[in-house]
Amino acid sequence: MNPKAAIYMDSGNKIVIELLPDAAPNTVNSFIYAAQKGAFDQHMIERIVPEDWIDVSYSGFGKEEFQYLIPYEHNLYPEIQPLDSQFGCVCMGGYGKLGQSGCEFFFPLRKCPEHKGIYPVFGRVLEGHEELERLKKLDLEPVTNFPYPGVKVNRPVTPQKIVKVELELYRREFPEPIRLQIDERPKCWNQC
Repeated sequence: MNPKAAIYMDSGNKIVIELLPDAAPNTVNSFIYAAQKGAFDQHMIERIVPEDWIDVSYSGFGKEEFQYLIPYEHNLYPEIQPLDSQFGCVCMGGYGKLGQSGCEFFFPLRKCPEHKGIYPVFGRVLEGHEELERLKKLDLEPVTNFPYPGVKVNRPVTPQKIVKVELELYRREFPEPIRLQIDERPKCWNQC
């Protein structure tokens, strides 16, 4: 049985995801590691791109402990065929040549063939599709100090908080993720 994560929102709703260790082993390990350390608890959703995706964080959750990168899944496990990114999936972000984010996950709001092999699908939404629909319809305001030119960043006018994330691992143990040694940090982490 695959592990699950329940994301409790301050709206009173929750999003339950099934984690997919067979599809993205190191990414799942990283998500579980971060969740067990409380990375996501009391965190405000940082970015919503209407009709594209809901980015939970681009700041490494504003905590140095969670500002780490991991190798792209296809570099670690080239034999695993990446899943298609679409509404109902959970994906991990990345920073081009720097590597894959350790725990900055997002929810695609459409089919995203451009993500395949870059932003790994590591989970699927079992409950809470209506919460994603609610979030994508929120009033947004632009973030004006985002350090990457040409990247549109909006945040909810009314902050949307993840209260807590609870894991159900079914008595399985998951190792800490394989991390990259980094010489350069993503620019958006340096603002934290």
